[in-house]
Amino acid sequence: MAERPVPLLTDVMIEERRWRALGLEALAERAARMTLEHLGMSPAGFEISILACNDARIAALNEDFRGKPQPTNVLSWPSAERGAERPGTVPDIPRSPPEAELGDIAIAYDICAAEAELGNKPLADHAAHLIVHAVLHLLGYDHVREEDAVLMENCERAILGRLGIADPY
Repeated sequence: MAERPVPLLTDVMIEERRWRALGLEALAERAARMTLEHLGMSPAGFEISILACNDARIAALNEDFRGKPQPTNVLSWPSAERGAERPGTVPDIPRSPPEAELGDIAIAYDICAAEAELGNKPLADHAAHLIVHAVLHLLGYDHVREEDAVLMENCERAILGRLGIADPY
């Protein structure tokens, strides 16, 4: 009996062709899956859309959605509000669908490449970190309040460690 293929968690749309050379589709899938699995979630049945774009595109999105007319490395749009009410506590993450769509992510090539070079990190590692970071945002994690930032960064460190990526902090 043939084994059924595992459905993809991520749907990556590549607008900026330089992301292809990095293998962003496989990298994003691995990073997103590891994030959900680390949090005790089964990736089966969930979906995340990712736009791999350039700085001009993400600057337009950043202005449209956040009122900030400059590029940023990554943006995320959760499909639902999942944030924790009390600072430093784990958000109310979904354990199983029916809430299949977790949200959307946009990631910009030039700013990511510049940050990786500045931090003396491989671009693939930095991109994986940003995908993990954005997926955590989709799940209600945030870094506005200090207690939440500590929780989110510790979670990122643990996930990146499981991916074989050095602590970015």
